[in-house]
Amino acid sequence: MIDVIRAGVLTTVQDLGREGYRHLGIAMGGALDRLALEVGNRLVGNRPDAAGLEITFGPVVLRFARATRLAITGTEFGATLDGEPVHSWWSLPVRAGQQLTLHAAKRGMRGYVCIAGGIDVLPMLGSRSTDLAAHFGGLGGRALRDGDRLPVGPVAARNGLGPDAREFGVKAPAWCKFVLLHEPPPLRRGRHPAGLAWSVPIRVLPGPEYDSFTHDAQQTFWSDEWVVTPNSNRMGYRLSGTELARTRKTDLLSHAVMPGTIQVPPNGQPIVLMIDAHTTGGYPKIGAVIRADLWKLAQVRLNGGVRFVATTLAEAHRALRDERTYLRQIDAAIAMHEERGARLPAPAALQDT
Repeated sequence: MIDVIRAGVLTTVQDLGREGYRHLGIAMGGALDRLALEVGNRLVGNRPDAAGLEITFGPVVLRFARATRLAITGTEFGATLDGEPVHSWWSLPVRAGQQLTLHAAKRGMRGYVCIAGGIDVLPMLGSRSTDLAAHFGGLGGRALRDGDRLPVGPVAARNGLGPDAREFGVKAPAWCKFVLLHEPPPLRRGRHPAGLAWSVPIRVLPGPEYDSFTHDAQQTFWSDEWVVTPNSNRMGYRLSGTELARTRKTDLLSHAVMPGTIQVPPNGQPIVLMIDAHTTGGYPKIGAVIRADLWKLAQVRLNGGVRFVATTLAEAHRALRDERTYLRQIDAAIAMHEERGARLPAPAALQDT
């Protein structure tokens, strides 16, 4: 079991979500930063879709009842294990009774704690993810509270990733060429009243109703900074900026929407649908964030800035291939670590764990 000493602002159990139910009105859900969760699970020997903890901002304090292995991915929390600093994107052995403290996020928005064996709450519709809007999944369909206890699943026998094995780390996506390659330089200050010094580039495909917006609105959509307002959540990021006007204000019938869809309601301020988004909508769709960039958007803080960058379907597919290549490289590095660990004795400090 894991004891939740301090639950933080919004900590939930999440995996990679539940697919195949949107026709029934059920959101996909799951981790907002899917890439971070997948890497974290690999670092502790879990399946990529095992359930972990999604932590928003922090601070969070957890105590472990048994020796295990953990990994922290996503944003950097300045975490400590029994007061000793530990780093994100590392696989760490944990002794029974140790306490992990994740302080307020230094940058970014969300982090993930993955435990060997995964968080073993009851699956619902094939997933352990928490659906906060529908109140099911995870632990009682809600965010964690102080005093909660979380069950942990059985651990596969992998000598190189056991609680006695050495710690090791991998390169975070933010430091990888596949993330940085296509990003333009920061936008100049002053295009938005907030006067943002920089904004995060997010690649977008034009949407079905793109041509219904005025020429000026189309130019504004690509050239201006957009601020993520505090009225944003796991269902959608509400943005603030110059109003996007349409050439004709016709009503649309309710239609299917997906995470990444960028809708523009009558006030002209875009809404980017996130992983817990509803399954249908009636607002015009000016664009869609490519799947490979949704995790970057999920890490933009409230009142932070984003800039939309036009891309193509071929580039979107290439971005996904680059992401999968990065994960395969991590798999290869972990396999080498396990092979090396099987030939070497455990460190003396951990032999009695």
